[in-house]
Amino acid sequence: MTLNYKPQGVCVRNIQFKLSGDVVSELLFEGGCDGNLKALVKLLDGKLATEIMAMFKGQTCGKKPTSCMDQLVIALEEARKESA
Repeated sequence: MTLNYKPQGVCVRNIQFKLSGDVVSELLFEGGCDGNLKALVKLLDGKLATEIMAMFKGQTCGKKPTSCMDQLVIALEEARKESA
């Protein structure tokens, strides 16, 4: 299942990923504000959604209430509900 998620957060315009069972692959952030995001995405490829969610839930971006990674957690939660 390939998913596109348009977050309400501060950092990204779009999150795209494939979810096969609980494995996340082909993760892509379009319009992210942090250059380190590309490196982090490569490290997350092939990880379990539950593992990613545990690592990044509630992360903030400076003083802003949401971040790219927190928005990814929300997208994964929604995707897992849809696929259940």
